[in-house]
Amino acid sequence: MKTFQRLLFFFLYIVCYTASAQDKSSYTYKNPSANGTGKVYLGREIAQVMSFEGVEWLERNSRIREENTLQALASMPLKSNSVVADIGAGSGFYTFRVARRILKGKIYAVEIQNDALTYLRKKTAEEKLTNVEIIKGTELYPNLAPNSIDLAFMVDVYHELEHPVAYLSALRKALKPNGQLLLLEYKEEDPTVAIKAEHKMSIRQAKKELAANGFKLVQNGDFLPLQHFLLFEKTSN
Repeated sequence: MKTFQRLLFFFLYIVCYTASAQDKSSYTYKNPSANGTGKVYLGREIAQVMSFEGVEWLERNSRIREENTLQALASMPLKSNSVVADIGAGSGFYTFRVARRILKGKIYAVEIQNDALTYLRKKTAEEKLTNVEIIKGTELYPNLAPNSIDLAFMVDVYHELEHPVAYLSALRKALKPNGQLLLLEYKEEDPTVAIKAEHKMSIRQAKKELAANGFKLVQNGDFLPLQHFLLFEKTSN
């Protein structure tokens, strides 16, 4: 048993080391812009992570109208028994709304900020939803079991991933063979979307980055006023 444990530990170490090394070699660096990190991936500067001090903005009363979140929710490929992951769940604005649509399924709310995790745990207890599980992820991994997720989604989160190469690799492993990844990102192409430039993405850039990491675009939903609705599937290779 001890020999097996040593071998397993060694294998996991090699996998993590290789993924980390590959991730590090994927970036260039520049002087950070006002809202950026200075870390550049495929021509895009990775944005600074929004602090959880912005929770009131996430939960603002006008959000449903401004972002047409009801349409976004209705357009998600969900079944009553879907297993879903909300990556960068924040306040759980989407987490708990999705949970009510998949009462026979499960949703993992993945976060790295401790304040957000505390908030999510409290709200889960208040909402009395037994199909919500809070997961503490890292900057590199969502800490989800392999081959366990039907749909992972990120709402205004992907552009803030510090290590997109490693993170997308981990997500591919967590997704089932026909699993999908949904990105909602503020439209870089639309100058009337009053969001800081580093926190917006174009369809072209999103496709380029996801294609480089084993995903193909299967739906470009042009029906939200401020955000792209980009649904990807992982490719076989």
